[in-house]
Amino acid sequence: MTDKEKNGPHTEECACGHECCEEHHHSRESGHHHVHGHDDACGCAACHELDDIFSENEEDERESQAEFRREVTFLAAAGILFAAALVCEELFPEVLPGPLFTVVFAALYIIVGFPVLKTAFKALARGDIFNEFTLMAGATLAALAIGEMSESVGVMLFYRLGEAFQERASSNSRRSIKALLAQKPVTARVVEGDKTVEKHPKEIVKGDLVRVMPGELIPIDGHVVNGAAQVDMSAISGESLPVTVEPGSMVHGGTLSMDGLLTIEAAGPFEDSTIARMLEMVQNAVARKSPTERFITRFAKWYTPAVFFMAAAVMLLPPLAGYGQWRDWIYRGLVLLVISCPCALVISIPLGYFGGIGASSKNGILVKGASVLDAVGNVDTVVFDKTGTLTYGKFRLAAILPAEGVSKEELLHTAALAESGSNHPVAKAVTAAAGAVTLPEGASVTQHPGKGMVFRCGEDTIVSGNAAILAEFGAEAPATELPGTVVHVMKNGKYLGALIAADELRPESSEAVAELRRRGIKGIYMLTGDREETAAAAAKELSLDGYRSGLLPGDKVDALKELCGGDTKKTIYVGDGVNDGPVLVTSETGIAMGGFGSQVAVEVADAVILDDSPLKVADLLRIAKKTRTIVWENVFLALGVKLVFLIFGVAGLAGLWEAVFADVGVALMAILNSTRTARIK
Repeated sequence: MTDKEKNGPHTEECACGHECCEEHHHSRESGHHHVHGHDDACGCAACHELDDIFSENEEDERESQAEFRREVTFLAAAGILFAAALVCEELFPEVLPGPLFTVVFAALYIIVGFPVLKTAFKALARGDIFNEFTLMAGATLAALAIGEMSESVGVMLFYRLGEAFQERASSNSRRSIKALLAQKPVTARVVEGDKTVEKHPKEIVKGDLVRVMPGELIPIDGHVVNGAAQVDMSAISGESLPVTVEPGSMVHGGTLSMDGLLTIEAAGPFEDSTIARMLEMVQNAVARKSPTERFITRFAKWYTPAVFFMAAAVMLLPPLAGYGQWRDWIYRGLVLLVISCPCALVISIPLGYFGGIGASSKNGILVKGASVLDAVGNVDTVVFDKTGTLTYGKFRLAAILPAEGVSKEELLHTAALAESGSNHPVAKAVTAAAGAVTLPEGASVTQHPGKGMVFRCGEDTIVSGNAAILAEFGAEAPATELPGTVVHVMKNGKYLGALIAADELRPESSEAVAELRRRGIKGIYMLTGDREETAAAAAKELSLDGYRSGLLPGDKVDALKELCGGDTKKTIYVGDGVNDGPVLVTSETGIAMGGFGSQVAVEVADAVILDDSPLKVADLLRIAKKTRTIVWENVFLALGVKLVFLIFGVAGLAGLWEAVFADVGVALMAILNSTRTARIK
């Protein structure tokens, strides 16, 4: 991800020459209107994708389908009449007068081509010369002028038909995101006293009790306080098997309670819920272009005028030089005009990336833009944080090692006084083992990031943490052989002993490492603040290529650069905590664990794994590479076919019929190919 993309939105031009902002504030007054009434003539995802997707409900979808059927029916009727006129002209030239066919073809041209002609004239009035409508209208009108009436009608007819099927294919490619939007809760039953009141999810506040009936969407993140049910989590995590929840279980908004009545205590407002974050991320992702998209946009901006002027040169220069007839060279130039439309590129490529974004979301991975898919497709190194990423991040006390003359209860209670001021998983393990701890009046607890906690009350000072924090207070921590995270405890300069907190590796971590190697990743490493013995044991069990241990939060960036040889352009970093923010930004692609992970990590990361499974990193790699492959297939298909027909057109070997295939046919083929990305499993 580039600095520009990390730092915020930017403005660039579409192929049509109009500026489009990544925040997709598209000006309706720009006049870009599709022949079916949609604002997508320019083919720019940032201009129109959001309007088409995020405002479209079931009624809009039904209307869209009905409109497609009406369009195809109308064009089929026009096509039958056109075919009948062609047959009659060929079979009965002696019987039927020639002017009759002229009137029929002219009427058909006006009826079929009116939407295109209208849009073209509006574009010309704005000074927008080089777009598909002006090129198509100009080419067919010129063909009429030189007497090619049947071909003019045929070009316009098949162009309209191709546009209709392109629109339908584009709509189908967006279904995965619409399925996600279908998971957005629209109402919530909030318990107020002895009754329930229906409210919008956005009206829910932290602590509200929400009742969810069987078969209903859970409207908010929270904890189950009453009831049990099977919950379909597929919309959030991509997991197809239902999960059993009971009192104390965490549930997410947008998931489905299948068979039980639940009462849920809201963990926060709707805008902080998982489904709200998903919708926001996917919505923003649509407008963030990949380098490939930006290249194609710039290329199309120059390609269309270049072919236009080449067509003008073909029309004028040879006959002026005395080679051939004016009519023949004008006809060849018209062929080039029809071929020159860049529709296949500027529409199908954004749709390809959009399908990849949808496929990722269906698999429980949110990517924040097409640029992420491009970047992930190029990586060769993956670096994992340890706690909460490769492990569960749920520590438990494995051992209590008091010093001589100190009881286990005294050691544990003293440590809990200091650790009560921290949200670190190790601190939570200590306080959970100690039970309820009440801080005395006037006490203060200070955190030393990456080292530990200091408790002060009156003349008492308690230090709890690793060997580094003891060294700051002039003490040396004794060596400990047991594996795990060591918490040394000292009170008023006296060493009281150590606590060993153990974390468990996720069973899918080994599978994730193996799968990444199969996907072509050359180096897999781990960064951790844990001590050497713990890190070495985890790295050995996972067969990693290397690790760095004992790192403070500020050390991780330097460690990442060291592992990557100073170049992080082909590196993925996967982390979950607040202290992972800087290194997530430093790597080319930062991936955050969305369940266990902190809000800071989720905000700065380029992608978010919703179910915290490291195996999803390999899934994202596969989706990204497949998406890039399909996108470049479209590039080579569109440019290759157009180049061939450009050569044939100049040589007089291709007519307007072939030109329509080179434009509309190839665009439709590319768009249909793009829809494959949404079906990646």
